[in-house]
Amino acid sequence: LYECENQVYNLEAMKKGKGCLLFYFGLIVSFSLFLKGLFGVPELSCPEGFQEAQEKSLQETERLVKKACATPPGPEIVMIFDQLSDSLCRVADLADFVKIAHPNLAFREAAEDACRNIGTMVEKLNTDVDLCQSLRKLLADKEVMASLDPDTRRVAELFMFDFEISGIHLDEEKRRKAVNLNVKILDLCNEFLMGSHLPNRIDKHILPPHIHHNFAVEGNYVQISGLSADNPDDLVREVAYKVFLFPNAQQLQCLEELLTNRNLLAQLVGYDTFAHRALQGTMAKTPEKVMQFLVKLSDKLFKRTLDDFEMMNGMKMKLNPMKSELMPWDHPYYSGVLRAERYNIEPSLYCPFFSLGACMEGLNILFNKLLGVSLYVEQPEKGEVWCEDVRKLAVVHEKEGLLGYIYCDFFQRPDKPHQDCHFTIRGGRLKENGEYQLPVVVLMLSLPHSSRGSPTLLTPGMMENLFHEMGHAMHSMLGRTRYQHVTGTRCSTDFAEVPSILMEYFANDYRVVNQFARHYETGQPLPKHMVSRLCESKKVCAAADMQLQVFYAVLDQIYHGKHPLGKSTTDILKETQEKFYGLPYIPNTAWQLRFSHLVGYGAKYYSYLMSRAVASMVWRQCFVQDPFNRAMGERYRREMLAHGGGKEPMLMVQGMLQKCPSVEDFVDALVSDLDQDFETFFMDSE
Repeated sequence: LYECENQVYNLEAMKKGKGCLLFYFGLIVSFSLFLKGLFGVPELSCPEGFQEAQEKSLQETERLVKKACATPPGPEIVMIFDQLSDSLCRVADLADFVKIAHPNLAFREAAEDACRNIGTMVEKLNTDVDLCQSLRKLLADKEVMASLDPDTRRVAELFMFDFEISGIHLDEEKRRKAVNLNVKILDLCNEFLMGSHLPNRIDKHILPPHIHHNFAVEGNYVQISGLSADNPDDLVREVAYKVFLFPNAQQLQCLEELLTNRNLLAQLVGYDTFAHRALQGTMAKTPEKVMQFLVKLSDKLFKRTLDDFEMMNGMKMKLNPMKSELMPWDHPYYSGVLRAERYNIEPSLYCPFFSLGACMEGLNILFNKLLGVSLYVEQPEKGEVWCEDVRKLAVVHEKEGLLGYIYCDFFQRPDKPHQDCHFTIRGGRLKENGEYQLPVVVLMLSLPHSSRGSPTLLTPGMMENLFHEMGHAMHSMLGRTRYQHVTGTRCSTDFAEVPSILMEYFANDYRVVNQFARHYETGQPLPKHMVSRLCESKKVCAAADMQLQVFYAVLDQIYHGKHPLGKSTTDILKETQEKFYGLPYIPNTAWQLRFSHLVGYGAKYYSYLMSRAVASMVWRQCFVQDPFNRAMGERYRREMLAHGGGKEPMLMVQGMLQKCPSVEDFVDALVSDLDQDFETFFMDSE
């Protein structure tokens, strides 16, 4: 028996799939003395193992390519292609995580090499004419295609789409050029990503001495590595904004080259712009539809955003009458001040109710009631995890049994990125022997460690982020497709965020929070009025926050639109900021050089807004009456989670909502979320 935060769990019952939540920290029992590799991959017990793993993968790839080229048209072709995808992804996906998160530099560097080598192989395969021809023969055989089930047809078409956007229809010289462009773009993406996080420095004598302590001082220089957005000193925020966003010539050139090469690739393979290429297969489908969505949303937000800026300006005038004009570095700070003043949402009041154990208990209760799924701690074998505080969860369905594994890398450590992420390590698929290959994912957070007198306590924002990332994990676990190529979160970007954002709605519902939020010392439940205040506080200045996201999304669309751009990326930033945001552009700054999402979300940054609109509609229509409605939970799994990327995203949304939403529906859903709850307003004013 293990006692943890007033809960007692029976390990044997947990192994047999009985009992409730199993999440505990601080107790490590080793059941194995045998050294395994990372995630149980035997080769990865040392950094050199990445070389062995990728060599095995490439040998398997060569074998499967030969097999595909020799196989007549039929469903076996699609299965071979999926095996090929799985063989490469099992190394590339794992390496993608290890290269940024492993505490050992040698592991990170080995993983980086593996990513590059596997990525290069993928681009070569996507322009392999013989391999493509084997798939083309299948797609051209109408009789065979008619005999395939919808999932197999869809996956065959998606594989062909990968060939087409890589330029398979081009002559040999142009195909080679497409491969080279892809490799160059990959390198530029890595360079831009690294540069976007690098600090800027300034001679310390230029700055007033009384603000030096807010930054890292090295010799005669002050090093500034972020925007200090929450600092109460207006001057500190202004200095951080102007110095951190001061343009770096090398980073500027890198961005321009990245955008130019993306456009060259898109046009080479037959698209007008990179955005047209990137949006194939998404909910939005075209950049024109994206811009229609963003412009309509901006128009609806306009008046509310002006009101928000006026409130922030009034607060700044009150606190700093000598310099009261609202500037870009003021938005995050003064919106936070307004929230705190109006609703008294000091995080320290909430943290004692959100111990990590309690929050995991809450997730377990929610998943169990809604989906029949429970989370169980499983002891990893020696060498299986990269840090001793990583926990391994088995995800078990009440009837279907073990669904997969979630590795929880939750705690801060040196050199670990301060970002909350979900990583697919291995996709699920039906194997040739009839067994199901279980999905494996990592959830990475940056939570504080427990202290001697208390467990790890989460702020409300941390709790919401935990629910968000666990939404991705459940998508991975329940998107049990036959084919690895479309498993779980391997779907269009503007749909992939729907399950995670939907979880935020659950995290902000008192009926859900009341199931688990207990004071870690007294056991007292979190009062309803505190949850209500917290939820309503998020609506303060929310229009301005959303307007800022619209500005970023529009900027992304313009950068990936018609080329040549005609103006510098900074001039475009200035124009777009004035039109779609409202706060003035600051001379000699280049925010776009810190816009790291341009790498992973190129032409798709709008996805956060569109996914939020869908999540809002699903919440209001299906769960607002009863967040634990099992029938709705099963419908949600059946219509939205189960298909991964194996079904058109808009068809999944349509299946859940029982209607096909329009652009206006998306906009209305987002704007309606900004409306205050008058019950809370009156309750607080009494």
